[in-house]
Amino acid sequence: MQNHEIYFPSLENVKAAAKKLKGVAYKTPLQINSTFSKEFKANIFFKREDLQVVRSYKIRGAYNKMSSLTLEEKQNGIVCASAGNHAQGVALSCKLLQIKGTIFMPSPTPNQKINQVKMFGEDFIDIVIEGDTFDDAYNAAKLECDLKEKTFIHPFNDKKVIEGQATVGLEILKKATEKIDYVFVSIGGGGLSAGLSSVFKELSPDTKIIGVEPEGAPSMLVSIKNNKNTALENIDSFVDGAAVKRVGDLNFEICKQNLTDVILVPEGKVCQTILDLYNKDAIVVEPAGALSIAALDFYADKIKGKNVVCIVSGSNNDITRTAEIKERALLYANLKHYFIVKFPQRAGALKEFVVDILGPNDDITHFEYTKKTNRENGAAVVGLQLQCKSDLEPLMQRMKERNFFGEYLNEMPDLFQFLV
Repeated sequence: MQNHEIYFPSLENVKAAAKKLKGVAYKTPLQINSTFSKEFKANIFFKREDLQVVRSYKIRGAYNKMSSLTLEEKQNGIVCASAGNHAQGVALSCKLLQIKGTIFMPSPTPNQKINQVKMFGEDFIDIVIEGDTFDDAYNAAKLECDLKEKTFIHPFNDKKVIEGQATVGLEILKKATEKIDYVFVSIGGGGLSAGLSSVFKELSPDTKIIGVEPEGAPSMLVSIKNNKNTALENIDSFVDGAAVKRVGDLNFEICKQNLTDVILVPEGKVCQTILDLYNKDAIVVEPAGALSIAALDFYADKIKGKNVVCIVSGSNNDITRTAEIKERALLYANLKHYFIVKFPQRAGALKEFVVDILGPNDDITHFEYTKKTNRENGAAVVGLQLQCKSDLEPLMQRMKERNFFGEYLNEMPDLFQFLV
């Protein structure tokens, strides 16, 4: 694609989208956060899209797109594929615009999210559970469009969707009382980052826009490095709102031009940020919503003394994920460790391990062991939570000296996933 062919959302179209969204999407607060401001010695502001009517910014793009359809397109109905926030934005838009919609969702989608979509869409939407992955649901949705001549509402690779998401940038600049030095924005398919960065490039060109992706799904960063939109073969889908194998073509071309930097944040760091936001500020966010804040550590020196905005993109977090979030955070902090421990098959071996090998503050959080006959040693999978990461080396040394050490599973991800 040549540069003169690249689509950039015009300020006129973004302002038109903002007018359409009046009374539909909340103008969410731009709040200074004292906890993170103090930690980073900067003015850290949160753009609270987690407080949006559907608890994410997705209503902006969905409604702007659907309100632009022709009368015939509205009468024929719409289709989308989503396992989360986009589905909720589309469902509410269907109800508000009185458009019949069919929403395809993959079978692993939690019931909580399915019920939310039903609540927002009421009688104007039908939910079809299709396949095991998002790609299965997406392919079924596209087939439905082709067979029944319905309009597909793409979650990010659409001009009207991008213009709707861009209204986040307009609101930030209207509410900001001082020059903004940095904006950190999460990237999934790229709709929000493309729209927001275009507004800032026109109205506040000196502001540095930092795109943030999860380490396990670096689709935008890989594409920019390759200078072409590149599909990843495998991704870690934990940060589900920002984990896509391929960003939008429109979004890639815009972000390649507009973003100052794209940085990757480990999923464990995202989890720690989720816990910090809840424990320190009583803010509940989903993994994608924490990405922009989790990135601050990686820019700590550059943002000192600056005015910084983090887009808190959503709060649709399933409470059943809490245990996994805590686990990933502890693993990232080097406080949770898993071992294969070789227990001598004799009375008193477990007591020896607990009394003589474990430290006074080490906590056993996982233990799987089955005694087997005719063996000198029996292997157990043991999970330990330490109070300080520096306790690990002495612990491993004591295990080796007394011949209890088998394998350290944290450094063996394939075996770790199988056994734990």
